[in-house]
Amino acid sequence: MTQNVKLPVGLINKGGRNTKLRDLLAQDDILIAPGAFDCISGRIVQNAGFEALYLTGAGISMSLMGAPDLGMLSYGEIIEHIRRIADAVEIPVIADADTGYGGPLNVIRTARDYETAGISCIQIEDQQWPKRCGHMMNRVIAPVEEMCGRIKAAVDIRNDPDFVIMARTDARTNHGINEAIDRMNAYIEAGADVAFVESPESVDEMRMINEQISAPTLANMVEGGRTPFIPCPKLQELGYDLAIYPGSMGRVLGKSGTRVLEHLKKTGTTDGMQDWMYDQPDLFRLFDYKDWTEYEAQFGKRD
Repeated sequence: MTQNVKLPVGLINKGGRNTKLRDLLAQDDILIAPGAFDCISGRIVQNAGFEALYLTGAGISMSLMGAPDLGMLSYGEIIEHIRRIADAVEIPVIADADTGYGGPLNVIRTARDYETAGISCIQIEDQQWPKRCGHMMNRVIAPVEEMCGRIKAAVDIRNDPDFVIMARTDARTNHGINEAIDRMNAYIEAGADVAFVESPESVDEMRMINEQISAPTLANMVEGGRTPFIPCPKLQELGYDLAIYPGSMGRVLGKSGTRVLEHLKKTGTTDGMQDWMYDQPDLFRLFDYKDWTEYEAQFGKRD
């Protein structure tokens, strides 16, 4: 390997991210993982100084298909997409894997492929396929035994013991908070490392989750969703170890992009909208332009 040249992020060895994520989850301060859905949004999260990011299934569906989170993407589309994102950042990546995409053998393949793709935490939920967005109605929940089998399969196939298995339950909305907590405790007993009880509907329910579940817990902060929207210091007081903001990036990019384009359509120029944009040097820095070109120059200069 050529010495004295800084490699671009896309070429560096990213080993150790699984252990790093476990260390972050064990620290006293709550870990904040904003949502990303492609390489651009992933780089923006990293550039903003966050220590982990969350790959949102809903965001990936909108990015790849222009469609809502209704279980339409194929496994092949998803695994290649998340592999590219994980390769484009240095920080640990937590990734939505829906239901594991089938029976036990599918879950085994999914968990293995997520780990080899550079993901540090796989999230598996207890919905039945086709799944639905976690803050919508009409979610059908799988039997507890089936979901425990998914978790056991993912645990059994992992190569690195620090690869994190997250269990998500969607039982709260149709079956109540007690059923959701009971299910989650069964999933933890089956081997899950992190507990994601989706869409609790009050602060009291959020407190119950943390009092009755011994594993690290995740709070899903969705603007306008079913769960109280609470600042991270308060989430930490309630006992949460991890907070994700899966849709924030997409909402911001959509609205700010629309504003710039409306200005362009109305005035025939983007002049006056530069405060909404990266300037050219900052954009090049975001994607390691200098590192890529200096590394390229080690093997022959362009005319």
